[in-house]
Amino acid sequence: MTLASIPGNPVPDGAIAGTIKTPDGIELRFARWDSTAGKGTVCVFGGRGEFIEKYFETIGELRQRGFAVATMDWRGQGHSSRQLPDPRKGHVEDFAQYELDLETFMSQVVLSNCPQPHFALTHSMGGAVFLRAMHDGKRWFERAVLVAPMIDFPRVWIARPARVLMRVLRIAGFGTSYVPGGNVDGGRTSRFADNPLTSDPQRYARNAALVAHDPTLGIGGPTVDWLDAAFDTIAGFAAADYAAQIDLPIMMVAAGADTIVSAPAIGRFAARLPAGAHRLIAGARHEILQEQDAYRAQLWAAFDAFVPGASI
Repeated sequence: MTLASIPGNPVPDGAIAGTIKTPDGIELRFARWDSTAGKGTVCVFGGRGEFIEKYFETIGELRQRGFAVATMDWRGQGHSSRQLPDPRKGHVEDFAQYELDLETFMSQVVLSNCPQPHFALTHSMGGAVFLRAMHDGKRWFERAVLVAPMIDFPRVWIARPARVLMRVLRIAGFGTSYVPGGNVDGGRTSRFADNPLTSDPQRYARNAALVAHDPTLGIGGPTVDWLDAAFDTIAGFAAADYAAQIDLPIMMVAAGADTIVSAPAIGRFAARLPAGAHRLIAGARHEILQEQDAYRAQLWAAFDAFVPGASI
């Protein structure tokens, strides 16, 4: 199993890449990097539609801090097994399937190969899957930093009717269809102007170039099943005692200009965590790790203060 390399985004030295198989037969691509610094391992879990190569810069910054790093592609994206005959559809029936990916990755890659202590760095949907696993009692990590976690969607007046619509469409047999209007520029390869992801043109162009170099890395919009499952997960987070049952030290970092997930909901959830912390990066868009250096510096300062031994 190989990793894609392009000018300006080379594969970090020392990569060990391969595939593992989940109990339900899904092949997941993973990659890891060793370290002799003795600081432990940071596991990087990306969001919907993302892939390992998008995080090469982040992986390099973690290795500069002396950490080993491990990461993977969720099912249905990157170079992991796609779920439907149309490989561009971002699809799962239930987020429990992502939890199975996470458990397989931890048991077959991290726990057997990567030095302790183990930390997590997640983005968006990756944070939602992570919280589900922690709520279910998994105790793999010492601490975690969740960047723009998918706690809720913004614009409730749109999200609530959309949830009803997704359930109706799913019951009617349209679960594997794209969300209506949802397959527009799904590969995120064009139109930097007014994009909701990052205000950094160079990093946006780099990520677009990765998909142009290898179109099989990208996916299009989500399916009805995926969005319905996402709404179910979000409804779970809203339960009064959900956060209280997660005792892991977690820092949640929200983007002040986020239009993909709700920054206020992140703050409220963090306040309900027994060992939660919260940072709001004013002006940043959704993909803070892909943002301008001024925003990224704030994120890394928060990470370094929260994760033991992180300072360079």
